[in-house]
Amino acid sequence: MLILIPLDSNKRHEAVITTLDQTKSWALIELDEGEIKNISFHKRREEISEWIDCVIVENDQEYVWPFMEENITVLVAPVQKSIDEIVEAFLFKELHDLNV
Repeated sequence: MLILIPLDSNKRHEAVITTLDQTKSWALIELDEGEIKNISFHKRREEISEWIDCVIVENDQEYVWPFMEENITVLVAPVQKSIDEIVEAFLFKELHDLNV
């Protein structure tokens, strides 16, 4: 499973989620059996050619229609900030689903 998160930097343990218009780096996270297998950072979303299963945004006011049109699940991380916090909340189904 591939998850995409907009971040304020490309530093694995320092980056925090940011709004789509403030994104400096996109983290593409590969999850397998509940574990992070790989994280790659991309300056632009257009650089990513893999099928993305889910994108996680900072709030429900984001312009997410382009993702929905691509049938990508959109989740909101209302309080989680770091990559690890967001992935943990994803695994425990604590994120809000905007596709409902």
